[in-house]
Amino acid sequence: MRLDAAIAWGSRALSESSDSAKLDAELLLAELLQCSRAQLIAHAERFLTGAELAHYQHFIARRKQGEPLAYLTGHKEFWSLDLRVTPATLIPRPETELLVERTLALFPNDERRRSIADLGTGSGAVALALSQERPAWEVYATDQSTAALAVAQQNAVHLGLERVRFFQGSWCAALPALLFDAIVSNPPYLSESEWQGCQKELHFEPVSALVSGEEGLHDLSELVHGAKKYLRPGAYLLLEHGWEQGPALRKLLREEAYQEVCSYHDLAGRERVTSGRWAI
Repeated sequence: MRLDAAIAWGSRALSESSDSAKLDAELLLAELLQCSRAQLIAHAERFLTGAELAHYQHFIARRKQGEPLAYLTGHKEFWSLDLRVTPATLIPRPETELLVERTLALFPNDERRRSIADLGTGSGAVALALSQERPAWEVYATDQSTAALAVAQQNAVHLGLERVRFFQGSWCAALPALLFDAIVSNPPYLSESEWQGCQKELHFEPVSALVSGEEGLHDLSELVHGAKKYLRPGAYLLLEHGWEQGPALRKLLREEAYQEVCSYHDLAGRERVTSGRWAI
């Protein structure tokens, strides 16, 4: 089968299960052949070998069942970084870039040696983006999952961002005995009922990185309370959350004596990141 015919076949096979069937088909074939989409078009007349065709058909079958494209290709772009991802890690999403943007905005043009912690780092997306933008910062990244942490460490090595330090454990308990200028996190924030109603793709991702109790607030609450003893006076806590959770999270922060509490909107106009300043 020629490459152009393979793409057409893959597009048809995925047409009912994906909103981006042709793009998915092209990306999966490009991953298989280790080439760009432009090269697929330039060499459209090339024939797949029997082994390549069988592998491609297997890719398409898995995608048709709802398996995320990022898990099939093994990587995902975030903040212009090409990150390795596996089923042990949450797939980085564009809205999480807001967490990076707001953290950088707190310390513009900063060359001081600040200490920043990214809790529940997963693939290392946020920690590595911060380290790339602020090379002078000491970035600490934690995750309870040893498998996820291994992926994050591999990404750090691959990207040459080896100043990031990694620690295994749950939230703040994994941190060394330091005071930080900012603690950031994209924790689980779906309720159990929300997760049950999510699209099929989300069910391939680690439940522990998505679901946080009946109302989705368990881990957010734990972070708001636990971060206080790790923040230096005047330091910040920044948390990603569900688009309807802003009011509840602002209330939690104020009850725990954080000041300058505010929420920021993502590109869809929804509250996505909330921050508070520890001034005690």
